[in-house]
Amino acid sequence: MSPKQVKSSVLMPAEWEPHEATWVGWPHNASDWPGKIAAIHFVYAEIVKKITMGETARIIVNDERHEAKARGILKNVGVDPTAVEFFRIPTDRGWTRDFGPIFVRTASVSGRPVSQEIGIAGFKFNAWAKYDDYKKDTKVAEKLAKKLKKEYLPVMHNGKPFVLEGGAIDVNGRGTLLTTEECLLDEKVQVRNPGVSRKEYETVLRESLGATNVLWLNKGIAGDDTHGHVDDLCRFVNETTVVLCREDDPNDANYNLLEENRERLEGFKLENGSKIQTEFLPMPAPLYYRGQRLPASYANFLITNAAVLVPTFNDPNDRIALGILSEFFPNRKVIGIHAVDLVWGLGTLHCLSQQQPI
Repeated sequence: MSPKQVKSSVLMPAEWEPHEATWVGWPHNASDWPGKIAAIHFVYAEIVKKITMGETARIIVNDERHEAKARGILKNVGVDPTAVEFFRIPTDRGWTRDFGPIFVRTASVSGRPVSQEIGIAGFKFNAWAKYDDYKKDTKVAEKLAKKLKKEYLPVMHNGKPFVLEGGAIDVNGRGTLLTTEECLLDEKVQVRNPGVSRKEYETVLRESLGATNVLWLNKGIAGDDTHGHVDDLCRFVNETTVVLCREDDPNDANYNLLEENRERLEGFKLENGSKIQTEFLPMPAPLYYRGQRLPASYANFLITNAAVLVPTFNDPNDRIALGILSEFFPNRKVIGIHAVDLVWGLGTLHCLSQQQPI
């Protein structure tokens, strides 16, 4: 798609812009982590502890009992209770990136965000067009808008609620948005919005998130049960630069698809017409559970005010990935979070969180 300079009333800020808080949903669905849910609670506690180094952690819980359990675990690992806020809203699962609130701000004619945050983009969630347990999750963003006294902005297309998960997109905060054809344009496997064309998607993304320049990669990584989420594949690290996962083994299932995405990125332009800069993250060695490939990826990092939290996998490439990301975030601590257990749930740090900009 050719870059377009158009006036937009809203804009989704970039993840590295200042946060008021980061949201997570405290885990409770044991089927997401077979035999591992107890360990996962402590992984979450460690993530919350790192988030609160520089901002408030806002945690979604089902009820008073669920909250009490979370508070107990957080206390045991030394999380400052004054840096944590709880919101009691029933959920089906814990993947907050995909069903949680996507915050947007007013934007100027140039595409630059202005300080006033105006609300939450109200997309529908349908559990990646794969699972049946999502009726509670799809109501979370609207309920939080009421609790936060933020304007809820329902996203509609042809009279129907528009489906989009937060992990399907990544933005540079200036009008450029990354996504994949496999996730949004598929009409056979996991269909979010049946019959909606590429052009129609671009219109909706422009109107709801201020994305004047949509960049379409091809496929997501092997093992990703979301069918192509971009946050396991390619991420912005500043306004002009992305990091793309790259596989060295030509026999690996990810090799060809990552090379094709690299070739696409070489031809992409930013919203201002300049060339996009591409750097590379390695891939960890393949991980499996019961014969199923897991979506282990260093691209699923989470940017907070004080730190960048990076999933690690007991792999020699852990150190390399942390070093590469450290170069792009010199004013933040780049911290590895052990994610071998976490990825059993088919997602890691970015998937379970959502930022709230100031």
